[in-house]
Amino acid sequence: MNDLLIVNRLFKTYRESGSIVSAVQDVSLRISEGECLGIVGESGSGKSTLTRLLLALDQPDSGEVLLNGTSLFELKGRALRETRKHIQVVFQDPTSSLNQRLPIWRSIMEPLDNFPDVKPSFLADVRHSRRDTAAKLLEMVGLQAAHMDRYPHELSGGQRQRVAIARGISLSPKLLICDEPTSSLDVSVQTQILHLLKSMQTKLGMACLFISHDIAAVRIMSDRIIVMKAGRIVDQFASDQMMSEDRHEYTRQLVAAVS
Repeated sequence: MNDLLIVNRLFKTYRESGSIVSAVQDVSLRISEGECLGIVGESGSGKSTLTRLLLALDQPDSGEVLLNGTSLFELKGRALRETRKHIQVVFQDPTSSLNQRLPIWRSIMEPLDNFPDVKPSFLADVRHSRRDTAAKLLEMVGLQAAHMDRYPHELSGGQRQRVAIARGISLSPKLLICDEPTSSLDVSVQTQILHLLKSMQTKLGMACLFISHDIAAVRIMSDRIIVMKAGRIVDQFASDQMMSEDRHEYTRQLVAAVS
């Protein structure tokens, strides 16, 4: 498979209370087309900062991010906006990522309204109608059309995250970034959302970057796993090698925490 995303030697520091914090230190990685790469680490490991860099919401001190060979940090204005439609994100808290004043069908349609030229093949039969498009996206994530006119506060946490996933897949992105998408949900709902994400990734052929503090969830989703600690990559392996004796001590600690 061809490389979709290449990250070369990213560094990012912040000044905090008069001190320099090295949030991301010499991080390099690759994601192939259709692959799911998992990144796991505790709070403060650099996962959130890395996410912001990959979305070009922040600039690194040094290093580069290439999407299909194009450097994200060299793009400006319209060129950057056009590239962003190929990378979508599902955040941890759907309550804050959804507009509380909009019925969910309008929230789902926001990405497609922003990029009217995008016509995913799986929406070809309904793209002429905004409501029909929203209804089909809801159906794809396991919600009924009856939910369309409800507001986020009228839905459960799991339902809100399904709406966020519908938004995330609506443009048929090349890469879907999932940033702690299950951590705010009940345990019983977490498994449902993980299986939904995996199903959508496979069905639509998207690459996925799945970021979490929960190594068990990362293993379910991912083909390969990267372990981060204090801003650095300390281990990386195929997901079926997670229990290998060759694993870094920190990886073994993360595994033990969920065993």
